[in-house]
Amino acid sequence: VQLQASGGGLVQAGGSLRLSCAASGRIFSYYRMGWFRQAPGREREFVAAISWSGGSTDYTNSVKGRFTIAVDTAENTVYLQMNTLKPEDTAVYFCAARSSWVFSTRVSMYDYWGQGTQVTVSS
Repeated sequence: VQLQASGGGLVQAGGSLRLSCAASGRIFSYYRMGWFRQAPGREREFVAAISWSGGSTDYTNSVKGRFTIAVDTAENTVYLQMNTLKPEDTAVYFCAARSSWVFSTRVSMYDYWGQGTQVTVSS
């Protein structure tokens, strides 16, 4: 499985961005697709995840109500719509895939990773 993240950029606080993660290779419907982020000097942290079938989602508390994760299986792409962005959302965002039925928020539980895309939110 190969993952390619894109869509990052510079935005003012309160603005929106949509990240995309293009996936290729053999992905099964039970796979969990996740977004993580890593700010300078901090550990990589879980943001959101979705089943490849799109039926289930999971979010970290700090983004609930502001971020939406979605999957388009026809395009083999996972999206992260980010609204009402805050300066503390500034980070490099990574997409990842986990070959399991079970959601996980742990970095070590994901099998495949894309390169990161920088999101910068100015105050």
